[in-house]
Amino acid sequence: MISIIDKYVAQLFILFFLAGLLTFTTLFLVVDFLSFAAQFTDAGFDTLLKFYGYLLPSVIYQMIPVASLLATVFTLSALNKSNELIALFSAGMSLARISAPILVIVAGLSALSFWLGDQVLPRFEQKKNYVEYVELRKKPGLYSTVNTNKIWYRSENVLFNIQTLNPEEAKAEGMTLYYFDEAWGLVQLIKANTVSILEDVWVLKKGTVTLFNTDSSFPLTKSFDEKQISMSEAVADLKSSSQASTVMSLGELRRFIKRNKDAGLDTTRYEVDYHSQFGFAFAALVMALMGIPFSVSRQRSGGFFLNAGICIGLAFLYWALYSSSLTLGRYGVLSPFISAWAPNFLTLGSSIYLLFRLNK
Repeated sequence: MISIIDKYVAQLFILFFLAGLLTFTTLFLVVDFLSFAAQFTDAGFDTLLKFYGYLLPSVIYQMIPVASLLATVFTLSALNKSNELIALFSAGMSLARISAPILVIVAGLSALSFWLGDQVLPRFEQKKNYVEYVELRKKPGLYSTVNTNKIWYRSENVLFNIQTLNPEEAKAEGMTLYYFDEAWGLVQLIKANTVSILEDVWVLKKGTVTLFNTDSSFPLTKSFDEKQISMSEAVADLKSSSQASTVMSLGELRRFIKRNKDAGLDTTRYEVDYHSQFGFAFAALVMALMGIPFSVSRQRSGGFFLNAGICIGLAFLYWALYSSSLTLGRYGVLSPFISAWAPNFLTLGSSIYLLFRLNK
């Protein structure tokens, strides 16, 4: 049964959450706009507005955990500062009971975060990438689309797909290039098992070259162990473009991983991205739990700036741990599941330990 106290705590939390989400989202967009727009001084305002419209859901998604942490810290600190927390303890309510409405709301926010990451963000991300690489950067070769089990790119009269791309190591697997003439007739087909991306020169290994000659009824095919090809400037920095996992739902990403793994390709990076979507959905709940002991272990001194400092410090600590863990997973040091969930497990364990140490 929801009591008046639950409603009061919930209202405080929602107020601080919305204020925090609005503040963090606005700050992020303003700072990013100042640096991003400076690169495209000739871009129209409507194009930039469209780009940030598609970016907005991603920013909100990333700020939900931080806003949850801020709202938890400020809600409990406000109760502590006004001695309302002491009164509730005197009435026989435990810290867990007082925090219950906060955790219920954050659990709902975690579910919302999971839905956004799975169903909403992939579609907006693909549209954002189109605006960035095609309309702003004028490099359509960097715009990738995912069809079945391959990542597709286009550069002038060359159409090519990659089954897996590892930007950190500048390598790709399962690459096929289709070369067309001015009339868009297929003139050459190159396949390679592995590719090393070296600036504007790519080194292809273990593949075949097929020439389609109009004077011959049959195409000519020749194998090679290693072959170097020059790529246009538009796709020379392919490894800096968006990743396939960001434009796929969890179901699509799972099928993408299965197809490529069945083909014997390295899917470690995509498996980390897959598990990280589950792990990140719980980040709001974990960060809220992390904020509870820091909110009630201090007296009324400090005020706003102390609470803000606590939020920034805890958020930075979590993101540093989260980023490091995912990097270790992508390099194969940790399993994809462990790399995605280790930050949550460690943070949750630390939070529980600090809660048990509270003399409340």
